[in-house]
Amino acid sequence: MKTIMKYNLYAFIAIFIMASCDPQEKDDYSLGAAPQESQLAFSATPSSGKPNVIELKNESAVAGVATWNLGNGVTAKGAEVKAEYPFAGTYTVTMTLYTTGGSVSTTQTVTISQDDMSLLDTPMYNALTGGASNLEGKTWVFDQYHDGHFGVGPADDSSPSWWSCPAEGKEGASMYTQEFTFTQVGVKLQWKNNGYIYTNEQGKNALGGEFIKDPGGVGDYDVKYTPKNSYTFALNETDRTLTLNDGAFFGFYTGTSTYRILSLTEDELYVKNISGVESGNGWWFRFVPKEKNVKPSVDIPVRAVPLSEDFESETPTVVFGNEDIGEFFSQYYQNPWPLPVNTSKRVCLYEKTSAFYTNLFFLADGYKFDLSRVNKIRLKVFIPSANDYNTEYAVAGDWITNKKLKPQLAVKLHDSSRGGNAWETQAEIVRENLEMNKWVELEFDFSSAGNRKDFDKIVIQFGAEGHAGPGIFYFDDFSFDE
Repeated sequence: MKTIMKYNLYAFIAIFIMASCDPQEKDDYSLGAAPQESQLAFSATPSSGKPNVIELKNESAVAGVATWNLGNGVTAKGAEVKAEYPFAGTYTVTMTLYTTGGSVSTTQTVTISQDDMSLLDTPMYNALTGGASNLEGKTWVFDQYHDGHFGVGPADDSSPSWWSCPAEGKEGASMYTQEFTFTQVGVKLQWKNNGYIYTNEQGKNALGGEFIKDPGGVGDYDVKYTPKNSYTFALNETDRTLTLNDGAFFGFYTGTSTYRILSLTEDELYVKNISGVESGNGWWFRFVPKEKNVKPSVDIPVRAVPLSEDFESETPTVVFGNEDIGEFFSQYYQNPWPLPVNTSKRVCLYEKTSAFYTNLFFLADGYKFDLSRVNKIRLKVFIPSANDYNTEYAVAGDWITNKKLKPQLAVKLHDSSRGGNAWETQAEIVRENLEMNKWVELEFDFSSAGNRKDFDKIVIQFGAEGHAGPGIFYFDDFSFDE
């Protein structure tokens, strides 16, 4: 009974304390009343001597933080801001006031009677567009040949500390096809691409991922996207922001179109973007003028380095790379016909697959071939008659006139720096209609290319290229010498 009386006493005291609280004391910890538009006001006054520069001032009857949409693609924050309008027209200015009770907006229209191109004659505008006299505009592309042209890190970091793209790290993706032309007159932006933009999983999902292609094995996605015929942009030199209007973005989709300018010079546009589809992520982009996006030249020495491989050792002295070679490929395979002119025990087995461009290749490490001294490739080949040389196979395109596997060998010299376009400057010798079921000695004389200093890759290709015909071939005693 005493315990029950004690609990009742505590409850009575608690009720007494709650009942005696001052209502005003509780109000001190509640939100204020929601602001009303009737409480908002701001002035818009042309600057002295600069009628196209409007001084905006919050004159509301209630305290709060003012943010502004200036009607020209620029936003701002503060009780007093300046809005610049280089071009004549009517602009709707919106001020939003945030208070402890909420937010509300009010608008005014600002009419600019004449153009004032002097507002665009600034170092940042001129660097971005090439100046008012450059009516064609200035085109920027990703700085693909230098490290750090693209990266990601925490949104509040000063650098892409999580990952930074190495030079040509996104080769094959649509990123390097994006072109952005900024024109000062009319603050116009033209965006060209190859019909795709590059983005990650979050960006793909935000855009809709039904139209996707492989971005060249560099990860993430190329998503189908066709830019509009034209856009506009807003450069805020005070806040150092660049906004691409009408939904444009710098080729990698993050859900937002405003970029913080970290550097803007004649030769560099380096910006940061806070992702709108990944919480807490920042993305960094570096661009260069299109005409200056040139792969740095490297002083590669030219050397006369003889090569020789007889395939007798399981550890070859000449290691061949391959493109779409078959699974039976071996540089240490039993000689299928150990009779003259080749009685060695081991040879190289070459399996052409149904891929259109099967080949083996040797790539020089850090030098170019001196063809004035070392210019002859010799090897022995064995062409089995058991291959199917009669069937017509699928081909890579209508430019391929031969559809059959052929008893032939082509040897090519390539400049590897040209990547997939190396064939355009290649030197090639083809030996056709080779005798079958016996070892044949061949020589490929490239002395006519002795003045070339760009080759660093030897390509060996049996059976003819461009068709899907499979086949087995053998070669031995490879050499590259005088």
